[in-house]
Amino acid sequence: MSGRTLVLVESNTSGSGRVFPVAARALGLRPVMLAADTSRYPFAGELEVAEVDTGSVPAVVAACRRFAPVAGVVSSSEYFIRTAALAAAALHLPGPDPEAIGSARDKGEQRRVLAAGGVRVPEFAVATTVEQALAAAEAIGCPVVVKPVAGSGSVGVRLSRDLEGVAAHAAELLAAGHDERGREVPRRILVEAFADGPEYSVEVFGGLALGVTGKHLGPPPCFVEVGHDFPAQVEDLVRTPVTEAAEAAVRLLGLTFGPAHVELRVTAEGPTLIEVNPRLAGGWIPRLVETATGIDLISDTIRVFTGERARLVPTRRRAAALRFVLAPGTGTLDGLRGLEEARRAEGIVEAVAYLDLGAEVALHGDFRDRIGHVLAAAPTVAAAAATADHSVQAVHPVLLAA
Repeated sequence: MSGRTLVLVESNTSGSGRVFPVAARALGLRPVMLAADTSRYPFAGELEVAEVDTGSVPAVVAACRRFAPVAGVVSSSEYFIRTAALAAAALHLPGPDPEAIGSARDKGEQRRVLAAGGVRVPEFAVATTVEQALAAAEAIGCPVVVKPVAGSGSVGVRLSRDLEGVAAHAAELLAAGHDERGREVPRRILVEAFADGPEYSVEVFGGLALGVTGKHLGPPPCFVEVGHDFPAQVEDLVRTPVTEAAEAAVRLLGLTFGPAHVELRVTAEGPTLIEVNPRLAGGWIPRLVETATGIDLISDTIRVFTGERARLVPTRRRAAALRFVLAPGTGTLDGLRGLEEARRAEGIVEAVAYLDLGAEVALHGDFRDRIGHVLAAAPTVAAAAATADHSVQAVHPVLLAA
């Protein structure tokens, strides 16, 4: 494997993005990231980077050929996984089916395929105008969730309790020409019934469930994930149908190559699919799984994308809980009081800040509100969660007024 290149097409700006090149080097690979704007990545100086028009598959393929021999092409970013899959196919390298990735990334099309295949999804409609969104909301009945058909990290996802809220958010989404990465977005939105119940994700690899993650969400109308527990505190009576629904969804969508991150809610009717992400989980869930089980999902993802076999072998049996430090408002970050104390607390594996002092902080109602995290490990989920909750409550961001 030595001397071969792993091409990373863009990256997450936080979370696992920084870990991929480190894991690639540990596997004897040369990581090279292709990026349209290297200033987007605070860790760009830690690896070899080439500025490329990553919106163009031919440009990505041409750039890959400059770094031959290439062992694999992958992306940790939701927005570029199909580009990476198309480039891998053009270079005859391992990868998922690009068409399956494209269909899964369109939440409306994903919903249609899953519903037709017998997997429970919320009642939904795709809208291209505010009038269509209002008609859908009236037919479904408020409250409804209104969100883009493409995206990740809860960006643009809102709970609307009345038609006025539906109209306002639908108009905002339909007027947006580009996402937070500057990429053009489809002028279509999804209006769906609110699935009321606890939320989980199933981490799937090669079509098989590896475990269930418990999710903690911030207050509505946003859906900011504020914490994760692994393995989830859930009885087998619930765990089994949740994992079966996730595996069925992945098979229906043709996503049995490598990782998938499947989000569900358990409602009065049973497990209801929220969405299937044709990629590794974000939000530090791979780190959470590694802390609890020893399974390194990032390294195993790199292995399958370079033609090797994933290991997926647990080396320990414990529980882990992660809680995010959230931005308290808008301003300039002047400190994170209590972070050092959290690092020294018993049971804390790590306490991390994502931003440097002096960084501008703003509230977005999505993953960008998370400015750090604490990660705890313990013999039981309840103990790990209690430690993480206690520690994150002692961390206080200090902002200077804008």
